[in-house]
Amino acid sequence: MSQQRPKIFGNIPKLPARWAMIMIPFILSCLMSGIISCINMLRNLGWFEGFLTVWFHNWMLSWAIAFPIVLTLLPLVRKFTGLLVDMQGLQPPQK
Repeated sequence: MSQQRPKIFGNIPKLPARWAMIMIPFILSCLMSGIISCINMLRNLGWFEGFLTVWFHNWMLSWAIAFPIVLTLLPLVRKFTGLLVDMQGLQPPQK
């Protein structure tokens, strides 16, 4: 009998671990673009009737740009971080 994958909820299975490298930037770019676009709109325009509709439209446009940028720049950021941070402490000791 095959082992069943853990479920998110209901009958929807969790994604395999290899998807984490896509899901982390996907979720991070979603949150960052949403928060930043909301703050920028509030600072520049203030609250107005229909704000959420305009913000949501701008957020989706921002996210469509942010996600591919994050995916593209993430390997470069990791390399640059390695120049500034001793990454050996993050890896398990070698036997």
